[in-house]
Amino acid sequence: MAKVLIATEKPFAAPAVAGIKEIIEKAGFELALLEKYTEKSQLLAAVADVDAIIIRSDKIDAEVMDAAKNLKIVVRAGAGYDNVDLDAATARNIVVMNTPGQNANAVAELVLGLLVYTVRNFYNGKAGSELMGKTLGILAFGNVGRNVARIAKGFGMNVIAYDAFCPAEVIEKSGVKAVASQAELFKQADIVSLHIPATAETKQSINYDLCNTMKKKAILINTARKEVIDEAGLLKLMAEREDLKYITDIKPDADADFAKFEGRYFSTPKKMGAQTAEANTNAGLAAANQIVDFIKNGVTKFQVNK
Repeated sequence: MAKVLIATEKPFAAPAVAGIKEIIEKAGFELALLEKYTEKSQLLAAVADVDAIIIRSDKIDAEVMDAAKNLKIVVRAGAGYDNVDLDAATARNIVVMNTPGQNANAVAELVLGLLVYTVRNFYNGKAGSELMGKTLGILAFGNVGRNVARIAKGFGMNVIAYDAFCPAEVIEKSGVKAVASQAELFKQADIVSLHIPATAETKQSINYDLCNTMKKKAILINTARKEVIDEAGLLKLMAEREDLKYITDIKPDADADFAKFEGRYFSTPKKMGAQTAEANTNAGLAAANQIVDFIKNGVTKFQVNK
């Protein structure tokens, strides 16, 4: 009998756990639960005899994999998977998957919610501005980016997008103007919303020179990954340009320094993109179904390592 572990330092909501349990046990598998653990040693002990692991933001590295002698698959309940060592997994013939799209609407709604909050001056009582008629630039047109575009158009915004891996004709089928480059996106948009993963190519790519091409009174909003921002460069630019605003749901390492730009910076206390009951449940159930499909049928549709 295959054994599946839910290992979540920040637990799923109770309905999600119940749904995962139903899927796993209906398949004839055993489910184990490790929640709110505080030491890596607890995780190492819990993985000793499992065939599969479902995680959220939990780190699965080579040490964890070596402790899990039977491990065949790790599923990250969410889109990002930089908390899993893909090279170590591949070397040990362990499949790693994510659950793309399950959190997309939740993140997209957060983007627009943060933007309304920002253009209304954080609800401080002073007159703000409207989103209608503004140009929103979406960097990366995946599941989240497409949902951001859908909602933004409902606000009457002009939406443009750039994605190095998505053909322009695919973007434009969504009623969004495709631009030729990342540089053009930053030059043309009043607001740039980041949806790129943290990779060797993208880390610290949102830097001083790029952001300095943005329009007057531009807003940069990041609900992607902290690592894509060159924090030193952005801090320098915000000190020089009093018109720029930076909004994020990933608290920067230099949060205290950014906070000095009162009225031009806001960060949520923790990453909030997927923090809805619906997204929480959707991602967990998708993870469970993918594990069952992999173990029973060998399906690797959402594998992210090769």
